[in-house]
Amino acid sequence: MSLFIIGDVHGCFHTYLKLMDHWEPKTETLIQLGDLVDRGNFSPLTIRLAFEVKKVFKNSVHFLKGNHEHMMIRYLQGEPNSDHWLDNGGKETLEQFKTHKLDPYFYLGWLNTMPLIWENKNVLVSHAGFSGNGSPFDTHNPDGVLWNRKQLIHMGKLQVIGHTPIAGSKAEFHEASNSWNIDTGAYQGNYLTGIKLNKDGTLIETINIPTDPRDVEQKNSLPSGMVINRKGQNISLSN
Repeated sequence: MSLFIIGDVHGCFHTYLKLMDHWEPKTETLIQLGDLVDRGNFSPLTIRLAFEVKKVFKNSVHFLKGNHEHMMIRYLQGEPNSDHWLDNGGKETLEQFKTHKLDPYFYLGWLNTMPLIWENKNVLVSHAGFSGNGSPFDTHNPDGVLWNRKQLIHMGKLQVIGHTPIAGSKAEFHEASNSWNIDTGAYQGNYLTGIKLNKDGTLIETINIPTDPRDVEQKNSLPSGMVINRKGQNISLSN
């Protein structure tokens, strides 16, 4: 099976649907490299769709954990020092769950099962890539596969990452690290990118879907200083 790898969706549900139309389930393994949630207007719907797709296609579909899923999980589990998620798109994401009458806790178990990488003999997919600094799988390591912004090292196989939006509109290949960055800033109103590879890592094509305006247009939000707490109640941050 060839590979179809999708970049950072960030709640851009309608754009995500258009890109998913290019997936051929009978011949392609689907991999999404994390950050389904936050920033865009429809995080609950992206989570629900991914959950349902995984349930149907099982081992031919892989949704990796990004730093935004990591922050979301920690907040929902009530872990210490997890409120910073609210300032990184989490507040809006919780509002969206309430609007769509969906329960984020329903998906928590599945979110916790998301792996940090997918790989075969020739291709290595992660959210932010391997920097060579510290343990790559330490979720607190700023240079690990959830958070890294530094130059990637050559891993002896093709790396495919997202996390750091590219200034242009197309995926970028970096020869020194033998890597593709496919985060083309969907939530910034640019593009959502997918890359199709043969299982040996050779390129078939890249697909760029312009961000659907519905996914990023401004919405009315809670009054300043308000947030939805873990019980679904509107509270003041000043309390």
